[in-house]
Amino acid sequence: MKGYLKRDDDFQTRRSHLKNMNDEDLKKHFWSLTEKIVDPLLEMAKTHTSPSIERSVLLRMGFSSIEVKPIVDGVIDRGLMGKGAGHVVYKASKLNDISIREAGLGLIDGKYWDQVLKSFKGGA
Repeated sequence: MKGYLKRDDDFQTRRSHLKNMNDEDLKKHFWSLTEKIVDPLLEMAKTHTSPSIERSVLLRMGFSSIEVKPIVDGVIDRGLMGKGAGHVVYKASKLNDISIREAGLGLIDGKYWDQVLKSFKGGA
């Protein structure tokens, strides 16, 4: 057929390192390759965020779009972006034995920031 490229069948060559593996070995190999792909993505997700991502998290926690901005701004101003805005609100909630909503509204009003900062620096 003119105009078509013929692909050499190299399946046997490409699979040579797999042919002596049983099902269990193949599963282990599959998951090790999967981890190689996924681990960098997970690491990036742990260390990279943005104000829009943090606002989205807070929206899903039940805060309004008007409420999320001052919380995220407070998180940024205090160098807590790496902790995550949702985590900051959660931490304020747990430290003060109050609801997530109360904690977020308190943070908007300027409450709990010192506690949260101290707890993250102290590793609590």
